[in-house]
Amino acid sequence: MLIKARKISLALPEAIDHIDGFGHTSFQINGKSFVKLTERAGLSFKSDREMQEFLLQNEKFFKTTHTGNHGWVSIKNPREGDWDELNELIQEAYLRAALKHLVKEWIELHKK
Repeated sequence: MLIKARKISLALPEAIDHIDGFGHTSFQINGKSFVKLTERAGLSFKSDREMQEFLLQNEKFFKTTHTGNHGWVSIKNPREGDWDELNELIQEAYLRAALKHLVKEWIELHKK
């Protein structure tokens, strides 16, 4: 899980990985976390309340302890087939945390 989350997260402009005092890995942009990995929650990502409500209709997702009230969502043991969706959700989490100029650059690069 860490390897896949790292590959997705660090492909995003200016994203870094950070290990906190508890040994948990997070991926950050401009000092703001957008993905966290812990033993208890699994993979957690920044969302908004509307998306969180939508995702929680699927039993594989759950509200992240402590940060769930701020829209964070977790998935404990992602299956191989979950990673396409998680790739998109991690990118969306990044865009929620990134500075406006990075969001603008991202949108310009990914116009279809």
